[in-house]
Amino acid sequence: MCGIVGYVGSAKSVEVLLGGLRRLEYRGYDSAGIAVIDPEGAMHTRKRAGKLKMLIDDLDGRALANGSTGIGHTRWATHGGPTDQNAHPHLGDNGKLALIHNGIIENFAELKRELIEQHPDTVFTSETDSEVAAFLVGFEYQETHDLALALRNVVARLHGAFTLLVLHTDGPGVVVGARRNSPLVIGLGDGENFLGSDVAAFVEHTHRAVEIGQDQIVSIRAESVTITDFDGNPVDSHEFEIAWDASASEKGGWSSFMAKEISEEPEAIAKTLLGRITDGAVHVEELEPLRDSLAEINRIVILGCGTAAYSGMLAKYAIEKWAKIPVDVELSHEFRYRDPILDEKTLVISVSQSGETMDTLMAVKYAVDAGARTLSICNTQGATIPRESDAVMYTHAGPEVAVASTKAFVAQIAAFYLFALHLAAVRDTLTKREISGLLEELQALPDQLATVLEQHDKIKELAGWMVDTSAVLFLGRHAGFPVALEGALKLKELAYIHAEGFAAGELKHGPIALIEPGQPVFVVVPSPRGENSLHPKVVSNIQEIRARGARILAIAEQGDAAVLPYADVVIPIPLASTLFEPLLAVAPLQIFAMELAAAKGLDVDQPRNLAKSVTVE
Repeated sequence: MCGIVGYVGSAKSVEVLLGGLRRLEYRGYDSAGIAVIDPEGAMHTRKRAGKLKMLIDDLDGRALANGSTGIGHTRWATHGGPTDQNAHPHLGDNGKLALIHNGIIENFAELKRELIEQHPDTVFTSETDSEVAAFLVGFEYQETHDLALALRNVVARLHGAFTLLVLHTDGPGVVVGARRNSPLVIGLGDGENFLGSDVAAFVEHTHRAVEIGQDQIVSIRAESVTITDFDGNPVDSHEFEIAWDASASEKGGWSSFMAKEISEEPEAIAKTLLGRITDGAVHVEELEPLRDSLAEINRIVILGCGTAAYSGMLAKYAIEKWAKIPVDVELSHEFRYRDPILDEKTLVISVSQSGETMDTLMAVKYAVDAGARTLSICNTQGATIPRESDAVMYTHAGPEVAVASTKAFVAQIAAFYLFALHLAAVRDTLTKREISGLLEELQALPDQLATVLEQHDKIKELAGWMVDTSAVLFLGRHAGFPVALEGALKLKELAYIHAEGFAAGELKHGPIALIEPGQPVFVVVPSPRGENSLHPKVVSNIQEIRARGARILAIAEQGDAAVLPYADVVIPIPLASTLFEPLLAVAPLQIFAMELAAAKGLDVDQPRNLAKSVTVE
């Protein structure tokens, strides 16, 4: 979850590290710190609890010596609370070594006891598992006088998930890193090189990046990069070009990153479709590794957590309708613990914006070991989950800095729908004309969604009226049900109030007991068009809860006159087919959650207790 950055180059480490941490702060903002080796070879560290601004303000008031080698960290607390002492970096070898860590060292207590027994003079100043690693590497270095070897010897003893970066005053021109089940990527510069949790750490300085594989050690110097496995053997690496620039991760005048990212949703869908539709058919080169197996699979399992799981629920509707193959949607963190049945005819599709979600990564590894075929839907180049999968479909939403996902969600749905239509063509379950027509509707969505976003001010005003609301319910049926779940999740994440999403048909089976006079209820109303429309049933649900005093906030198709007599507020969306409506209906709920949180004076980009990339289980 934490953000880490390393740098070797010119004498500007402090600026590079702070810039990288600023773009990585979405990964954790409980504390931040940096360590720099100055030109005379002395170690300088500074760390502060709280958001990165606390560290920056401290440095503004009391400058830190600069240098050409440094590491930086922004923390999401696991072991030990968010205090100055628990912030990273941690020191070893009598202050000559500094270490930062992302992940959890599961056997740290055992290792700490061993350290105290073997080195009784050791004094721990924090409650973290990370400080244990710093002392271990320090003692190993005293024996080996080789930082990479010392780190290699230590990681062999660690259990859990970790990325570690270390530097030592004996080697002021090198930073060494190690990764296991936690993200790390290299940035290649001109006379300078970088390490980061993701490419955002260094995209301001270079667009050239290199993936680091599982259980690998990397050493960066100003003019060179060396990668080995944990046994010290050289390994091949894969370089890639970062597809966006630093300006994409700046607010650009918007009130928040979330406001900016919601405004970019039409573009995120369009870019995800770009180059993948030709002559009324889906052409996705990334699916080529699955070409021979897609016709043979007899079952699909979709894995995700939170918002990603809701995109998977919508994918289930689409794949089953268009490709006629059964789909299960599983929460990644529950999946592998119930001994699921998988075989070579099962396709497991994982969904993760970051491509580093630990629960999902471990579930994918389980699926691979069970012999299933695997596909990843991901927004981040160089991420771990795509590398562990047989194939990947990248969404092209661009960097998503706000912790709560918005544009990545709609891009995931667009990617899923492309896959569903490709699968329908492979399995011959839809005609070419049917596929072409559905693709035309999909390509029309960016313009339609842009018209929905024009209602931002109306939704903001609605949120302002509801600033004292203590609970909100969300109802939907069929493809509207995942939208209701996502609307409730966004409100919980951002405004810290009770919110629940329900399948509208469940109302009479219990949840209607929650309805009392004045209770706000958002209802995602399906289109009245079509012979099998659930519209009459949802309108009946509205009447049932209105009769008990609920305040109805309806998201309904333009011209839906049947809803008007019963709704207190109607937010219209353009006409669209059943499976495409969610891409239009979710945006008003995202805006509402954001604006209600803003009206309450809360930080919509960095909600309390959350981090963007959940890299620990």
